[in-house]
Amino acid sequence: MSTDKWREELALLRSIIQTAGLAKTIKWGAEVHTHNGKNVVSFGGFKNYFALWFYNGVFLKDKYKVLMNAQEGRTKALRQWRFTSREEVNEKRILEYIREAVRNEDEGRVWKAEKSKPAETPRLMQGFFNRDKRLKSAFEKLTPYEQKEYIEHISSAKKKETKIARMEKSIPMILQGVGLHDKYKNGPILTS
Repeated sequence: MSTDKWREELALLRSIIQTAGLAKTIKWGAEVHTHNGKNVVSFGGFKNYFALWFYNGVFLKDKYKVLMNAQEGRTKALRQWRFTSREEVNEKRILEYIREAVRNEDEGRVWKAEKSKPAETPRLMQGFFNRDKRLKSAFEKLTPYEQKEYIEHISSAKKKETKIARMEKSIPMILQGVGLHDKYKNGPILTS
Protein backbone atom coordinates (compact mmCIF):
# COMPACT_ATOMS: atom_id res chain seq x y z
CA MET A 1 0.00 0.00 0.00
CA SER A 2 1.21 3.47 -0.83
CA THR A 3 0.66 5.85 2.05
CA ASP A 4 3.05 8.75 1.46
CA LYS A 5 1.43 9.77 -1.83
CA TRP A 6 -2.03 10.01 -0.21
CA ARG A 7 -1.11 11.18 3.31
CA GLU A 8 -3.50 14.18 3.37
CA GLU A 9 -6.31 12.30 1.66
CA LEU A 10 -6.05 9.38 4.09
CA ALA A 11 -6.07 11.80 7.02
CA LEU A 12 -9.31 13.25 5.60
CA LEU A 13 -10.92 9.79 5.33
CA ARG A 14 -9.79 8.97 8.88
CA SER A 15 -11.33 12.19 10.23
CA ILE A 16 -14.65 11.44 8.48
CA ILE A 17 -14.76 7.87 9.76
CA GLN A 18 -13.96 9.03 13.30
CA THR A 19 -17.15 11.10 13.37
CA ALA A 20 -19.25 7.94 12.79
CA GLY A 21 -18.77 6.67 16.36
CA LEU A 22 -17.09 3.40 15.42
CA ALA A 23 -14.38 1.69 17.45
CA LYS A 24 -10.89 1.75 15.95
CA THR A 25 -8.64 -1.29 16.00
CA ILE A 26 -5.65 -2.58 14.06
CA LYS A 27 -6.15 -5.77 12.05
CA TRP A 28 -3.85 -7.17 9.38
CA GLY A 29 -1.59 -4.17 10.06
CA ALA A 30 -4.31 -1.71 9.00
CA GLU A 31 -6.74 0.58 10.78
CA VAL A 32 -10.17 -1.09 10.86
CA HIS A 33 -13.31 0.56 12.23
CA THR A 34 -15.77 -1.76 13.92
CA HIS A 35 -19.28 -1.79 15.36
CA ASN A 36 -20.00 -4.25 18.19
CA GLY A 37 -16.78 -6.06 17.31
CA LYS A 38 -17.71 -6.47 13.64
CA ASN A 39 -15.54 -5.03 10.86
CA VAL A 40 -17.37 -2.20 9.09
CA VAL A 41 -14.96 0.02 7.18
CA SER A 42 -11.28 0.62 6.53
CA PHE A 43 -9.21 2.71 4.14
CA GLY A 44 -5.83 2.89 2.49
CA GLY A 45 -3.71 4.34 -0.26
CA PHE A 46 -2.56 2.53 -3.36
CA LYS A 47 -0.42 3.48 -6.34
CA ASN A 48 -3.14 5.15 -8.44
CA TYR A 49 -5.94 5.76 -5.93
CA PHE A 50 -6.93 5.81 -2.29
CA ALA A 51 -10.00 3.97 -1.09
CA LEU A 52 -12.54 3.12 1.56
CA TRP A 53 -13.73 -0.44 1.80
CA PHE A 54 -16.78 -1.86 3.46
CA TYR A 55 -16.37 -5.40 4.72
CA ASN A 56 -20.00 -6.34 4.06
CA GLY A 57 -20.38 -3.83 1.24
CA VAL A 58 -22.22 -6.36 -0.91
CA PHE A 59 -25.32 -5.52 1.17
CA LEU A 60 -25.09 -1.74 0.67
CA LYS A 61 -27.70 -0.25 -1.67
CA ASP A 62 -24.98 1.86 -3.35
CA LYS A 63 -27.33 4.75 -3.99
CA TYR A 64 -24.58 6.80 -5.69
CA LYS A 65 -23.13 3.88 -7.71
CA VAL A 66 -19.63 4.31 -6.32
CA LEU A 67 -18.81 0.84 -4.98
CA MET A 68 -16.86 -1.81 -6.83
CA ASN A 69 -15.65 -5.33 -6.32
CA ALA A 70 -11.87 -5.02 -6.39
CA GLN A 71 -11.29 -8.65 -7.40
CA GLU A 72 -14.25 -9.93 -9.38
CA GLY A 73 -14.71 -13.65 -8.92
CA ARG A 74 -12.60 -13.75 -5.75
CA THR A 75 -13.94 -11.08 -3.42
CA LYS A 76 -17.39 -11.97 -2.16
CA ALA A 77 -18.58 -9.33 0.34
CA LEU A 78 -16.05 -6.50 0.43
CA ARG A 79 -16.71 -3.44 -1.72
CA GLN A 80 -14.35 -0.53 -2.43
CA TRP A 81 -14.99 3.14 -3.00
CA ARG A 82 -12.01 4.54 -4.88
CA PHE A 83 -10.87 8.14 -5.14
CA THR A 84 -8.15 9.78 -7.22
CA SER A 85 -8.36 13.26 -5.70
CA ARG A 86 -9.38 14.95 -2.46
CA GLU A 87 -12.16 16.75 -4.34
CA GLU A 88 -13.98 13.43 -4.92
CA VAL A 89 -14.36 12.86 -1.16
CA ASN A 90 -17.91 13.70 -0.08
CA GLU A 91 -18.24 13.50 3.71
CA LYS A 92 -22.05 13.43 3.72
CA ARG A 93 -22.22 10.50 1.28
CA ILE A 94 -19.46 8.57 3.04
CA LEU A 95 -21.28 8.90 6.36
CA GLU A 96 -24.52 7.74 4.69
CA TYR A 97 -22.76 4.57 3.54
CA ILE A 98 -21.16 4.01 6.95
CA ARG A 99 -24.53 4.42 8.73
CA GLU A 100 -26.14 1.96 6.33
CA ALA A 101 -23.26 -0.51 6.89
CA VAL A 102 -23.78 -0.23 10.66
CA ARG A 103 -27.53 -0.82 10.28
CA ASN A 104 -26.79 -3.88 8.16
CA GLU A 105 -24.52 -5.21 10.92
CA ASP A 106 -27.24 -4.57 13.53
CA GLU A 107 -29.74 -6.45 11.34
CA GLY A 108 -27.34 -9.37 10.94
CA ARG A 109 -26.83 -8.82 7.22
CA VAL A 110 -23.37 -10.29 6.92
CA TRP A 111 -21.75 -12.48 4.33
CA LYS A 112 -21.38 -16.06 5.47
CA ALA A 113 -18.22 -17.55 4.06
CA GLU A 114 -18.85 -20.55 1.92
CA LYS A 115 -17.09 -23.72 2.89
CA SER A 116 -14.76 -24.49 0.06
CA LYS A 117 -14.20 -28.03 -1.03
CA PRO A 118 -10.84 -29.46 -0.05
CA ALA A 119 -8.39 -28.98 -2.88
CA GLU A 120 -7.44 -32.14 -4.71
CA THR A 121 -3.75 -32.94 -4.43
CA PRO A 122 -2.22 -33.11 -7.92
CA ARG A 123 -0.45 -36.29 -9.02
CA LEU A 124 2.94 -34.60 -9.02
CA MET A 125 2.61 -33.62 -5.35
CA GLN A 126 1.19 -37.04 -4.50
CA GLY A 127 4.31 -38.59 -6.03
CA PHE A 128 6.50 -36.55 -3.69
CA PHE A 129 4.31 -37.57 -0.73
CA ASN A 130 4.49 -41.27 -1.70
CA ARG A 131 8.30 -41.08 -1.66
CA ASP A 132 8.49 -39.14 1.63
CA LYS A 133 5.96 -40.03 4.33
CA ARG A 134 7.38 -37.30 6.61
CA LEU A 135 6.56 -34.70 3.93
CA LYS A 136 3.05 -36.09 3.50
CA SER A 137 2.47 -35.98 7.26
CA ALA A 138 3.75 -32.39 7.49
CA PHE A 139 1.50 -31.34 4.60
CA GLU A 140 -1.53 -32.94 6.26
CA LYS A 141 -0.83 -30.94 9.44
CA LEU A 142 -1.13 -27.66 7.53
CA THR A 143 -4.50 -25.90 7.61
CA PRO A 144 -6.79 -26.59 4.63
CA TYR A 145 -6.18 -23.00 3.49
CA GLU A 146 -2.39 -23.45 3.59
CA GLN A 147 -2.67 -26.76 1.73
CA LYS A 148 -4.78 -25.08 -0.92
CA GLU A 149 -2.20 -22.29 -1.32
CA TYR A 150 0.54 -24.84 -2.06
CA ILE A 151 -1.67 -26.86 -4.38
CA GLU A 152 -2.69 -23.77 -6.39
CA HIS A 153 0.90 -22.45 -6.48
CA ILE A 154 2.29 -25.69 -7.84
CA SER A 155 -0.67 -26.50 -10.14
CA SER A 156 -0.70 -23.03 -11.71
CA ALA A 157 2.68 -23.56 -13.38
CA LYS A 158 2.34 -24.41 -17.06
CA LYS A 159 5.50 -26.48 -17.50
CA LYS A 160 6.18 -29.69 -15.62
CA GLU A 161 9.74 -28.49 -14.87
CA THR A 162 8.33 -25.36 -13.19
CA LYS A 163 5.89 -27.45 -11.17
CA ILE A 164 8.74 -29.66 -9.97
CA ALA A 165 10.91 -26.64 -9.13
CA ARG A 166 8.06 -25.04 -7.16
CA MET A 167 7.44 -28.28 -5.28
CA GLU A 168 11.13 -28.66 -4.43
CA LYS A 169 11.26 -25.06 -3.13
CA SER A 170 8.12 -25.69 -1.08
CA ILE A 171 9.36 -28.83 0.67
CA PRO A 172 11.45 -27.08 3.38
CA MET A 173 8.55 -24.75 4.25
CA ILE A 174 6.04 -27.62 4.38
CA LEU A 175 8.37 -29.60 6.66
CA GLN A 176 8.60 -26.55 8.96
CA GLY A 177 4.80 -26.27 9.05
CA VAL A 178 4.90 -22.89 7.33
CA GLY A 179 2.23 -21.68 4.91
CA LEU A 180 3.30 -20.50 1.47
CA HIS A 181 2.49 -16.82 2.16
CA ASP A 182 2.93 -16.69 5.96
CA LYS A 183 5.77 -14.18 5.76
CA TYR A 184 3.37 -11.65 4.18
CA LYS A 185 0.44 -12.16 6.54
CA ASN A 186 1.92 -10.54 9.63
CA GLY A 187 3.83 -7.64 8.12
CA PRO A 188 2.70 -4.11 8.93
CA ILE A 189 0.59 -2.18 6.46
CA LEU A 190 0.70 1.45 7.51
CA THR A 191 -2.21 3.76 6.82
CA SER A 192 -1.21 6.81 8.80
